[in-house]
Amino acid sequence: MNKNLAISVLNLVYVREGYDTKDALDRMVELAQHLDHSSYKRYWISEHHNMRSIASSATRQLIHYTASKTEKIRVGSGGVMLPNHTPYIVAEDFGTMFELYGDRFDIGLGRAPGTDMMTARAIRRDINVGVFNFKDEIQELQFFLSDQESQVIANPGTGTNIPLYVLGSSTDSAYIAAELGLPYAFASHFAPKMMEEAFEIYERNFQASEQLDKPYKMATLNVIMADTDEDADVLASSHYQNILSMIKHDRAPMKKPIEDMSKKWSTHEQFVIESQFPIQIKGSKDTAKKQLEFFQQKHNVDELIIASAIYDTEAWKKSYNLFEEIVNELLVQ
Repeated sequence: MNKNLAISVLNLVYVREGYDTKDALDRMVELAQHLDHSSYKRYWISEHHNMRSIASSATRQLIHYTASKTEKIRVGSGGVMLPNHTPYIVAEDFGTMFELYGDRFDIGLGRAPGTDMMTARAIRRDINVGVFNFKDEIQELQFFLSDQESQVIANPGTGTNIPLYVLGSSTDSAYIAAELGLPYAFASHFAPKMMEEAFEIYERNFQASEQLDKPYKMATLNVIMADTDEDADVLASSHYQNILSMIKHDRAPMKKPIEDMSKKWSTHEQFVIESQFPIQIKGSKDTAKKQLEFFQQKHNVDELIIASAIYDTEAWKKSYNLFEEIVNELLVQ
């Protein structure tokens, strides 16, 4: 077990069935405040578009709002989908937040638009610019956040050197993160199959940079914990129903938990969902400890970013509490 293991949060800002978008934003802040003085290092907010089930489309505004309601926890993007935004505007936005709240921000960067192609074109007309020039746009953003002199400066932004993180769900971004010497966060909560290969590529090709002198591996995991395995199984049904809705192109708000998923999905759908969108850590503390130890023995990451699709707010907060407890217990062994 990596004794320096850090833990963080990824919030997709789910809209719950029976509630509205404002409720999702309120719950986003409530969880951030709950974890503000905990062991959790970062609170990242995702970027998705054209989904009734997720309210995190204006990610930078939500980061600003969350920072204004918290004191300690780092707040950032998981991520800013760079094809949707110019590096210059990203630098100005985050630079402004830096001046308002200090050094509490991370910029996680993704190369996908976070939506379907039709919506992507509505966001940024020439979507291919950001996708195919991902490395160049990261370097451009680095430049605007640096203290290098230029006729074009991002003010606020210049000289803040806000740390950047490369997000990935395949091997392509691993090469870019390694070449630029940046931390690499793999989205194993929805694309676990290529994680091992991507980490190997990243470590093998890593080149030290001003931000980072050695590889820093991060993995996003779906985690659902409760007092008993049975309780966690019930809570997990909301996650499974979410993915089932997405597969069926419904994108409906998060469903309430149910006792028996067999009434909702076919055997094939169950296989697809559990293999492509697994809940890597699920159950009681005893069960979850074994799962976490197994994961770390295999991948030995430096940081785990926890995503939890749980309908009830108190159960949601408790799941994060229980995960924090097992990590702290394992770290002192």
